[in-house]
Amino acid sequence: MTAALQPLLPAHPAHSAHPAHSAQSAHSALPLLRLRLAPGGGLPQHIDGAWWPHSYDLLAELPRLLAGLPRSWGHISSVTVNGATWATTPGRMLVFNQVVRLRRSTVASAPHTVCLLAPNRGRWDLLVVPPDTPRSAAEPLMAAAVGDDS
Repeated sequence: MTAALQPLLPAHPAHSAHPAHSAQSAHSALPLLRLRLAPGGGLPQHIDGAWWPHSYDLLAELPRLLAGLPRSWGHISSVTVNGATWATTPGRMLVFNQVVRLRRSTVASAPHTVCLLAPNRGRWDLLVVPPDTPRSAAEPLMAAAVGDDS
């Protein structure tokens, strides 16, 4: 099964009062991507960043995550998540006209990570901060994951 998702275009502020744009205006209120990436360069790292999704619905969360990644990471073709944590997903989905294979793992050593693969570019592992984590706890977790102690 494949799920097809297309990017949502935010409403242009000059047109938001026009009735024809009311559906688009609702989309502009989507939650922001909560992502922190470790600085590039240097030695390889076990965790390349931290992601704090708004839910465990991968079909809703993944397009926003992929759109926020650095272009240098290339096209993410495969995403592996913890099968016990995330809602059931199809085997692949279409995100921004690109097929992304979705895999579920039950590896106990990485229950709070998501693994992103890009052919000929690399692998990136992100710490997943549970969606219901309070901001006061999530922000320090994300900072620690990327080595930002400030």
